[in-house]
Amino acid sequence: MTAAARSKTEKGQEGSGRHSVFDRELADLPQELRWREWMGRIEAVLFASATPVGRDDLARVVGQGACVEMLIDDIHAELVGRPYELAQVSGGWMFRTKTQFADAIKAAADLGDQTLAFTEMEMGVLCAIAYHQPIDRAGLKDIFGKEVSRDLLARLRFKDLIASGPRAPRAGAPHTFVTTEQFLTTFDLQTLRDLPELKFREG
Repeated sequence: MTAAARSKTEKGQEGSGRHSVFDRELADLPQELRWREWMGRIEAVLFASATPVGRDDLARVVGQGACVEMLIDDIHAELVGRPYELAQVSGGWMFRTKTQFADAIKAAADLGDQTLAFTEMEMGVLCAIAYHQPIDRAGLKDIFGKEVSRDLLARLRFKDLIASGPRAPRAGAPHTFVTTEQFLTTFDLQTLRDLPELKFREG
């Protein structure tokens, strides 16, 4: 390799190294501009993600002295009057359209009611799993008084609302079912503790 070629290669490697370093702190910017840049970074990450983004992931794009929650509050304040909002669900944050615009979105995309259509039995089984997880098919049979079909459970799996849990302490150690992060997101819950309290009738 000639000296000129070697020099060119070394410069290219140096340039690549410079570009690969992500500047979280932005110490060369005034405080106000630094804060705006951090807000923009968080917005960009959330906008690019189809699922909720947790605090630890957002903290990777801002300085160590930055409070993610305060940045989120400022972004939320700027969205007042917009047709979308920043929602805290499933242990993280994500953008979503406001409910009053649901009909407009369906009309434009011709979505109809297909996005979250459940039969009464599907919703019942989903609720039973949510409140009694981890639960196996035998446990579901005890609740409904009949077998819950594998096809129904497969449909809930296909919608990414349930997944396999730990083995049940029964003969044969059957698989149990648990809800997923997508379940929390779909029903606007941060954790399972946000499920409505069940009320039982006496007698």
